[in-house]
Formats: sequence, C-alpha cells, structure tokens
Amino acid sequence: MPSTNPNIPWDSIDTVLLDMDGTLLDLYFDWHFWMTFLPQAYANKNQLSLEEANRIIHQKIQEIEGTLNWYCLDYWTQTFELPVVALKREIKHMIQTHPEVITFLQRLKMLNKRLIMVTNAHRDSLTLKLEMTDIGDYFDQMISAHDFGIPKENGEIWQKIQEVAPFDPQRTLLIDDNLRALKTAQEFGIAHLLAATHVSAKMDKINPEHFEAFESYLEIMPQQPQKT
Repeated sequence: MPSTNPNIPWDSIDTVLLDMDGTLLDLYFDWHFWMTFLPQAYANKNQLSLEEANRIIHQKIQEIEGTLNWYCLDYWTQTFELPVVALKREIKHMIQTHPEVITFLQRLKMLNKRLIMVTNAHRDSLTLKLEMTDIGDYFDQMISAHDFGIPKENGEIWQKIQEVAPFDPQRTLLIDDNLRALKTAQEFGIAHLLAATHVSAKMDKINPEHFEAFESYLEIMPQQPQKT
C-alpha cells in the first residue's frame, strides 16, 4: 500500500480536479441517508418491516452500482416513489466538510491554481451541499457527470470535461476517493493522482491500492506563499 504524506509537485500543477463526496465532504451524510434514513421512509410508506425495506433498497442499489443512475436522484425518486431530494433536506444538518478542507482550498487559490469540481453527484445533491458548506466559493467551475450522461467510471468523461474546461493532463492533479475514477483518469493521461482514503471518521478508510494517498488535508497542505 502506498505511503501517506505524498510529495506533491505543486509547481508542476496548474489545475486541480476535486471530487466532492468523501473527498471534500464527510461521506457519513450519504451513507446514513441511503443505509438508514431512506429505508425507514420506504418502510413507513409501504408498511414493511425495516428489515424488508433494507433488503429491497440495498438490492436495488447494488444492481446498478457504478452507473450514472446509481448517483441519480431522479432515478431513485421514481424507483422508490419517494421525494428523495426533500428527504435529504430533512437531514441536511449532517452535511459537513472534512477538517482543513476550507484552508486547503484557500491555499490553492493563493497559489493561483485553477480549481474544478468533478463530481458524480446529481445537480440537486450538489446544490444542497453547496447551500450547507462554503466549498463553492473556491471553484472556478463545478461539473456534474450528469451534464454528460456518463459517470467518472467511464473514461470517456475526461475528454468531455476537457472540452468544456480545457486542462493540460500533464499539469493536472485529480483528488478522489473513487478508485475507478482515478483509474480512468490515469488511462486518459492525467499525470497527478491522489486517493482520499479518510472518507469519514465514522467509516472505514478505503484501500488506495497503487495510488498515492492521504488521510488528512494537513498531509498535502501547500505552503502559504511568501509575501513579496
């Protein structure tokens, strides 16, 4: 397993592509919603036991994992016949950034890095999370995979992103907790790749496999520029 505390060549990086859920934001909000809150709502609506509701929901989620529909709130609203966006808003107080994320984004802007969010999240989910955090203040562009109809697990997306937000792959860093996204980005030619392993203090760390990785933003925090 690669060691943490990676040495990032910030002078060789112009563009930073950043994932949102699990990377910038604590993933526990999403985990709790899909594993606990939604099954309870589904059980109540359909007069099922919580155990049966869990079984049905988890089976449907597993069936389409890695596809764009897996991230699509419209799809799940239709599938479960529940107002998924409204239900998410009921527990929006649980949405939070990882420690030091805002400082990290501030440092990148001080270094004149171009920041682009690249998320598989549905636009409604993105809107909610931008309402509840300050991360949106630091991005030059925010791209949802739903804009293109394919997830980051599909390597074609990087060419599509490059067409709407031109970047030099050799001078670009992608930070993501999705290993399949990191692999497709690597195949596309993005030179600098970093796995965010600490998706939540309440959840297990991910195994970064062969990718360089970090657990805390303090490990990859750029130095504050010297005043001239």
